[in-house]
Amino acid sequence: MTTTEAAISGEVTRRAATRRVAPRRAPGPAGARWRQRLEIAFFVTPALALMALFVVWPVVSAVRMSFYHWKGFGPMDELVGWRNYDYVLHDDVFRGAVTHNFVIVFASILIQLPLGLAVALLLNRRIRGRGLLRTIVFVPYVVAEVIAGVVWYQLLQPESGVIDGLIRSVGLTPPEQGFLGTPSLALGTVFVVLTWKYLGLAILLFLAGLQGVPDELFEAAQLDGASWWQVQRRIAVPLLGPTIRTWCFLSMIGSLQLFDMVWILTGGGPADATTTMATYLVNQGTGRHNYGIAGAASVVLFVIGFLMALIYQVFVLRRDTHEAR
Repeated sequence: MTTTEAAISGEVTRRAATRRVAPRRAPGPAGARWRQRLEIAFFVTPALALMALFVVWPVVSAVRMSFYHWKGFGPMDELVGWRNYDYVLHDDVFRGAVTHNFVIVFASILIQLPLGLAVALLLNRRIRGRGLLRTIVFVPYVVAEVIAGVVWYQLLQPESGVIDGLIRSVGLTPPEQGFLGTPSLALGTVFVVLTWKYLGLAILLFLAGLQGVPDELFEAAQLDGASWWQVQRRIAVPLLGPTIRTWCFLSMIGSLQLFDMVWILTGGGPADATTTMATYLVNQGTGRHNYGIAGAASVVLFVIGFLMALIYQVFVLRRDTHEAR
């Protein structure tokens, strides 16, 4: 082999080796973006499809239904325009239902908030049996609404109920129609049951928020001579602000959508004393087959809930979102 042939052979071998060890080029920025978009679409599409099927389509159907006089049979061909909305907004029963919802909203914040906060602060202390006490206060929340409602319905039965028996045992006279059958007492009784059922969620959220407060702050305050009450009032409660505001939002939305517990205990009675917007539209739809009126009531409920959530987001939760940034 001549010198020229040897040089050519060496150059060919060197280039072949270079091609073998050369690293593969990474995809360009455009390719990476498209791959990321495809991954997002792959994981998000099933959730969007379920949301469109079980959320968007029922909302659109309810809006469409609200403009028709429809009894639930046959095609919707009797267009009545805004007549259903006019009926709902001028119905005294629906106005009372809106009032009941707002009464529960404000009562939840004024009663459940301080009560839940006090219990959470007490359970945050190092006491014997703290884990058992936390479990006990949270058990009512995990019990199904139907089970809890049926149990309380039986407890509150007039004459044969346990509650009436306890009242008579201490020498007092219970209401003749029972707590759930007396219009002036029914809404308050339902709220007591709701507080028993959902107070555990407030306590759990507040306890979770207290776990995020550094122990060094409590220890430094105690070294400075602060009492337990001063530590809670000056340090723990202010730092729980975001958690408290989040719970208030959840309580407000849940109170506006309240249905199951009221439906089991009273069905909206007696004499519409406990009717809520949700029980009203269900009664109009499934009870009286006025699906157009029920659709209009559901749209009004949606608008009220959306406006309250928007106002709360703008004027209350905006502070937390700005701090997070």
